[in-house]
Amino acid sequence: MSLLTVNNLHVFYGNIHALRGLSLEVNEGEIVSLIGANGAGKTTLLVSILNQIPHNEGDVTLFGQNTNSFSTARIVKMGMTLVPEGRRVFARSSVLDNLVLGAYFRKDNDIKQDMERMFTLFPRLSERRKQPAGTLSGGEQQMLAIARALMSRPKILLLDEPSMGLSPIIVKQIFRTIQEINRSGVTILLVEQNANLALRIANRGYVLETGQIVLSDTGRRLMANENVKKAYLGE
Repeated sequence: MSLLTVNNLHVFYGNIHALRGLSLEVNEGEIVSLIGANGAGKTTLLVSILNQIPHNEGDVTLFGQNTNSFSTARIVKMGMTLVPEGRRVFARSSVLDNLVLGAYFRKDNDIKQDMERMFTLFPRLSERRKQPAGTLSGGEQQMLAIARALMSRPKILLLDEPSMGLSPIIVKQIFRTIQEINRSGVTILLVEQNANLALRIANRGYVLETGQIVLSDTGRRLMANENVKKAYLGE
């Protein structure tokens, strides 16, 4: 079942045509990876899906509802959350306070329980729960950004370049955690420069060039595609 559908999306930044009739879908339970060069429009797509920037033409449908006129807050409440590029944790606030802010829209009584679940998923955060987020390492901040997003209990998690600036060991750890999150029932749309890792864990993938989808297939088939190998896998 399709949880998220993007149809014929066009986005302009002034005279720059950033997204050019882009269409994709994300089905329940999938990891869908989106790869492409810098400036291809990957981040633009994610923030457009959340209506953080307006799209000039096209439709975004989430759980069967057209969200073109919805606020970002309403979309988050519906069950979709973004882990932004560069992590963007609240540097002066503690790890605990960052997690509480992730649950800002929730009214239930299970927030503390979910917080402990985040500390089980990311043990390093448990050790640093009272530290200001700005004092954490890059990898720890990425863990916190993911945990903060999960505190909203999303059905779909959007991840924007989670490996950026991290050591190979931490990147592998982050990607194992992404798979674990997916196995727990969260559908994932992943934007990632590390095409090898992104496609390796993906059910399906899309290749984005200059604002357009130029190729889509299973993750495995894209990894075997000669053009993808040459352009994105360094082979």
